[in-house]
Amino acid sequence: MNQNDIIQKTAGFVKREFSGDSSGHDWWHIYRVWKNAIAICEREQADLFIVELAALLHDLDDWKFNDSEDETPRRAIAWMESCGVEPPTIQAVCDIIMNVSFKGAQVENKMKTLEGFIVQDADRLDAIGAIGIGRAFAYGGYKNRPMHDPEAENQMHASFEAYKNSKSATVNHFHEKLLLLKDKMNTSAAKQIAEVRHEVMVKFLQQFMLEWEGKDLE
Repeated sequence: MNQNDIIQKTAGFVKREFSGDSSGHDWWHIYRVWKNAIAICEREQADLFIVELAALLHDLDDWKFNDSEDETPRRAIAWMESCGVEPPTIQAVCDIIMNVSFKGAQVENKMKTLEGFIVQDADRLDAIGAIGIGRAFAYGGYKNRPMHDPEAENQMHASFEAYKNSKSATVNHFHEKLLLLKDKMNTSAAKQIAEVRHEVMVKFLQQFMLEWEGKDLE
């Protein structure tokens, strides 16, 4: 198969795998990340094949949806091998998949390549703004977490283990992750988009707290 055939086949595979998801990590999340990554890649002039494969496969082995402590993207590797992807490309894609996720406010970003920065930015853009708000509450409901707990303090996690084991309410999650992403974007294109989406979240939280306290009635 040529590269375009592999990408289209991979898109079909991922769409089937994520059908029916209600956690905010459904096919349409993957689709948006994929399209955003392509758009950013065109500006940054990176390896488009690696970017597209990584964007499409980035959630296939996500720690949030499997019980394994091993972060090796085994399903992604098996899929790429079945498509005849060359070993150096598989390794490049796996490096992105293993480092793409936010792992705590104080945890170092270990992404090293331009292709990785692009996919990471595309994924983070989908975590903020209007869609990010919707996804945050969808995931909170999926995990049986409250929308807001006024008595809970925000936690700036210093390790991936602490972040992974967090049971924070959804509003805390905004402060512990989503509101931090604007300043963690890698590419100039993503930084520009993030500024606008960040403000959408800020205004939403202001209104949310007014309504929570009944102050919008005053």
